[in-house]
Amino acid sequence: MVRLGAVNFALGGGKLDVGHAGIIGAMKKTPSAPSPAAAAAGTPKPSIKGKKVNKAWLHDHINDPYVKLASREGYRARAAYKLKEIDEVFGLIKPGQLVVDLGCTPGAWSQYLRRRMSPQGAAVGDLNGTIIALDLLAMEPIEGVHFIQGDFREADVLAQLEVALAGREADLVVSDMAPNLSGISSADAARIEYLVELAIEFAQNHMKREGALVAKVFHGGSYNDVVQHFKTAFHSVKPYKPKASRDRSSETFLVGVGLK
Repeated sequence: MVRLGAVNFALGGGKLDVGHAGIIGAMKKTPSAPSPAAAAAGTPKPSIKGKKVNKAWLHDHINDPYVKLASREGYRARAAYKLKEIDEVFGLIKPGQLVVDLGCTPGAWSQYLRRRMSPQGAAVGDLNGTIIALDLLAMEPIEGVHFIQGDFREADVLAQLEVALAGREADLVVSDMAPNLSGISSADAARIEYLVELAIEFAQNHMKREGALVAKVFHGGSYNDVVQHFKTAFHSVKPYKPKASRDRSSETFLVGVGLK
């Protein structure tokens, strides 16, 4: 059993990636009151450089073709198209499967899974399969998706998961878990590697031997170690960077098939 302190470290003190939130985290700290001197000084104004960076990011986000496409097609985030492309390349998602979505909030991957497993590809209606989604953060309901909020290593959450699994093992586990990156390479590498280890361990405990795991990773100091963890656990390991993943992002995805 991994200690909670290590989880907090892996997530950078409990902060989660805003793109697709992770499943493990710590409670938010209540901000302390400012000192009299700080209060007297007033709130510092954001730097001109910071304003330019925020404005540039907002401009890029608004004009992002995948953001526009997600809005038109009813997805909660552009991340849906990353999983869609991975699925189209590797043929991982099939009707009738049991799929577990780790770090599911806000729900774009679960939405794609739900449509992919629908006989008509619809967001509502019949569903040929089972989708179980887990996250520490709340998620707005998705029809046909069984959502469990909490840390899957804790007894009460694990009990809910086992009820949802009903004695079955997953055919596919997908994980978009990611920590906030601090910019300190050694710390970031440890956090990334730890979350990947959690995803692999989950798959080993709850997935069929012939199943597959898709996990987000980042190029950097821990990348080779993370790949080695996958190769130790799976017979086949393939890296893949979807077109929907921004060029400037260091993220990529590892697809492991067939547990050893």
